[in-house]
Amino acid sequence: MAEIRNLSKIREKWTRVTPMRSEDYKLGVQEPRRDWKTTTLAAKENHKQAMTAAAANDSFAKGVEKAGSAKWQEKSLQKGPGRFAEGVMTGGADYEKGFQPYADVIAKTQLPPRFPKGDPRNVDRVRAISSALRMAKTGK
Repeated sequence: MAEIRNLSKIREKWTRVTPMRSEDYKLGVQEPRRDWKTTTLAAKENHKQAMTAAAANDSFAKGVEKAGSAKWQEKSLQKGPGRFAEGVMTGGADYEKGFQPYADVIAKTQLPPRFPKGDPRNVDRVRAISSALRMAKTGK
């Protein structure tokens, strides 16, 4: 049986050494040993099988139960705000490009007439946009 060193020493070294590896991370992304797209697409069937097995095992719900709301909230507040802000700032062009087809659909969608506030017929306007966007996304 393999022996594990003191777990707290392993954690200490990992948290001390790994943050200094950001340049290695960057180089690994810039010069990968294998093309990401090619190898990821080659793993498509493995992914499907893994997702099917995880669903059959109810792994998603088990993971949520194990983590709990308190852990989710704590980790989200520790890491999220800075990553969120940076991601939004660096992702603006991608956001625009990704939203453009839907903006075009919204602009072209003929809406039924607007009725007074609270009139249930106004839901038809929402339905028209929802249907048009769903058609654009799925082709159905």
